[in-house]
Amino acid sequence: MPYVLPGILATGPQHGYELKRQHDARFPEARPLAYGQVYATLQRLARDGHIEVLDTQADVAPERTRYCVTLSGGKKLRLWLAESIPPAPFVTNEIFAKLVVALLEGDRTAAAGMLSRQCDVHKSRVEELVTRRQAVQSSPAAALSLAFALDHLAADLRWLVTVAEVLDDLGEEISNADQHHP
Repeated sequence: MPYVLPGILATGPQHGYELKRQHDARFPEARPLAYGQVYATLQRLARDGHIEVLDTQADVAPERTRYCVTLSGGKKLRLWLAESIPPAPFVTNEIFAKLVVALLEGDRTAAAGMLSRQCDVHKSRVEELVTRRQAVQSSPAAALSLAFALDHLAADLRWLVTVAEVLDDLGEEISNADQHHP
């Protein structure tokens, strides 16, 4: 997400510490940014002309440099916002990979156990997020982030249940395909 920090800066000049706090508050279910990642990104954005140093506050310790978005950075940000994001072209989920490997080994019991355990883990995470959602109803950003996470977990659970229902047929298909390709 190369334009998240410039997007936050578009709300007004900020220094790195403020940007990290804003990011973590506005994207509560995302991985928190590391300070090193923030400052490395700021350096790259400044080098590329997307942001610039507005001023440096030397009267505070540590010294704080405030950044703002440049005209070209604002233009790039608006172009990025206007772009549609294509769906991922490949299945890259580790759960899917584990399932296929278990079936390649011919161990449907291991595959069924893995699916069952994964359903339990997903259901537990759903319960955790539903509880958290009830506690953060006052924050639109947190509510939106939790809704996104819950919808993705629900889709994963539907897939896990579907696979569990056709596991025997799927195992047969993979075994037969494997026999035809030595």
